[in-house]
This record gives sequence, C-alpha cells and structure tokens, in this order.
Amino acid sequence: MLSGKNPLLIALALGLMAFLIAWSAMKAKEKRVKDKWQTVNILCAKVDIPEGTELDADMIAVKEMPTQFVTESFIKVDEDGSLKQDSPVGQRVMVPLKAGDPILVSHFESAREADFSTMINPKGRAVTIDVQEKTAVGLWVRPNDHVDVIGSFRDNESQQTKTVTLLQNVVVLATGRITANTTYVPDEDKKFQTVTLLVLPEEAEILTLAQELGSLTLLLRNPDDLDYEEKRLVVDQKTLMTGERAGELQQKRYKTIQIIRGNKSTTNESTGVAAKSE
Repeated sequence: MLSGKNPLLIALALGLMAFLIAWSAMKAKEKRVKDKWQTVNILCAKVDIPEGTELDADMIAVKEMPTQFVTESFIKVDEDGSLKQDSPVGQRVMVPLKAGDPILVSHFESAREADFSTMINPKGRAVTIDVQEKTAVGLWVRPNDHVDVIGSFRDNESQQTKTVTLLQNVVVLATGRITANTTYVPDEDKKFQTVTLLVLPEEAEILTLAQELGSLTLLLRNPDDLDYEEKRLVVDQKTLMTGERAGELQQKRYKTIQIIRGNKSTTNESTGVAAKSE
C-alpha cells in the first residue's frame, strides 16, 4: 500500500515544486515590470491655462507619471503632499497649458529671465530701444530677426532733419510687451513698445545717444542677406525734395530685389533673382 502511494506523493511534490517555480518567476517578472513603471507624483494643469496667467491653487493638480519619463524639469510632489521645489502658485506661465499638461520649471517667467543673459554672445551687449508700430515694421519684428537701424536727427546748424543708417544686420534678442499695469500681455496681443538688440558695446553707446537726440526706425531684412553698405548715405530735406539718386536707386531696386507682378514668376537673367509677372 505504501509503495503504491509513493509515485502519487512524488508527482504531487513535483507539481507543487513546478507551481512554486512558475509563481516565483511570474512574481519576479511582475516586480521587474513594476520597478520599470514605478510612478512619481508631479504637478499638472487642472484646467486650460492661457499664456501669461498667474497661477493660483485652483489651477493645479497632482497626477502620477512613470518615473522613467520624469526629468528634473518636472515639479515633483512627495507622498505627504509637499513639493520638492518652490511652489509655482503666484508665478506667471510663459506658455499656454492644456488641462493635464505637466507643469515644468521652464514654463515660468523667472526661469526665462534667468536664461536671457545666456543668449548674449561673449563681448556682445543687449541694448533696448523704444519703438512704435510705424518704426518697427508694423510690429512684425520678432526675436532672432535681423534688422538695420536708421536714425533721424535735426541738424542744429541748418535745422533740417537728416536720416542715416546707424547699424546694419543686427540680431533681435527680444521684444518688450505693453504693460499697462506692469503685467505680461498674452501672445494673442502682438503689440510691444521696446526691442532688445544684440550689439557691440560701442554700438550700444551709439544707439543710446541716438535715441536721446532723435528717433530710431528698424528695417526688417532677410537673415540670409549678409550685404553691407560701407558708405552710409545721409538723407536730408534737400535730397528728399530734389529727388537726388531717385532714378539710380529705382534701377538698382529693379535689379537686386524681387518684383511682384501677379502670380507668375520670372527670373532676372542678369542677377538670377526671381521675379513674378502677370
């Protein structure tokens, strides 16, 4: 009788052992998957938040995210609900957020301001000038654009206004915003009152003095256009009224820049510049 039970006991023992091995393997795999997808609590937008909004507590929420996707830019929340970074409440976001979007440190005005100095090349200087719609290409000027700066001044001797190109091919670093109550205006309103340029220290001195003596106007140019006029032409009332150089400049314009005439394009054979014709 005992000998007959031995095979059955052995089979049960082997089955139990196989089950334990399979269960251990399954648990180990489950642990590896769990460790890989371990989550951490982060701050996110509870509602849609327009650009330029100052955050309050009702606009933010906490959600879980896999640890492997969370970088130092995320604002993490401990299990007890405390933040590992400074609270974003009261800070102004520089980008629009949708409900559920993670809130990053780089989204805030203070972070952008801290990084602004890194945009200035060594030996370069950032200088800000006042502009209006008519002096900044209808406010189409944007950061990274290239502009020329011309100045208009009144001659103390002749009492005539004269205009001269002060700087050529200058990079725009930033455009200031209209701030009626010193608050940020969202990007839907593209108006601004100042433009910050990247220049040499000596050029910053020229612009500072020129702004005190007269008015400055920005001329928007193609960033790939590296042309530079060595001789700066001074335009005064006499030049304007007599039409000096008008014909010469008109011919130069026809030969060097694109002429738009309808929707068909042609090419200026002498210059290779594309032109459009009817």
